[in-house]
Amino acid sequence: MLPAAARLRRSEDFRVVLRRGSRAGRRRLVVHALTTDPSGAADAVSSAARAGFVVSKAVGNSVVRHRVSRRLRHLVSARLGTLPAGTALVVRALPPSSTASSAELGSDLDAALRRLGLLSSRRPAGDVPRPTRPADATPDHGSAV
Repeated sequence: MLPAAARLRRSEDFRVVLRRGSRAGRRRLVVHALTTDPSGAADAVSSAARAGFVVSKAVGNSVVRHRVSRRLRHLVSARLGTLPAGTALVVRALPPSSTASSAELGSDLDAALRRLGLLSSRRPAGDVPRPTRPADATPDHGSAV
C-alpha cells in the first residue's frame, strides 16, 4: 500500500492531472503526469511524488479490478522514489490489463514513464529480472558434491 502522502485521493487532484498533465498511452495502460515546481509548494508533503489509479468496470469484475489495482500499486510504489519532486501520476488501466502479467504491466509502465521523460533508461532497483532455467534442466538441490 502506498503511504497517505504518496496517494492522490481527491477527485479534484485527479481532474487537474488528467486535464493539465501530459499523457503516454500503452497497450494495457495510460499514464497521465503533471510535474509542478516543488519550490512553489506550500509544504514538503505536497512536493513529494504522488500517484492515483483509475480501474473502471471495463477492465473486469471486482476481483479482476482489485488484482490489477494491487499490481499497479506495487509497480508504481517501486518507481515513486525515482520521480521528480512534485510529480503527480494517474495510471488508468485499460481492458487488456486484466489478462496481463505483472511483468507486462511493469514494462508498459516503464515505457510510458520514459516517454514522459520521468524515468531514465535504467531499471528500478526492486525490478531486477530473475534468471530462468530451461525446462529440461535437472533441478539444483544446492549440493555441490
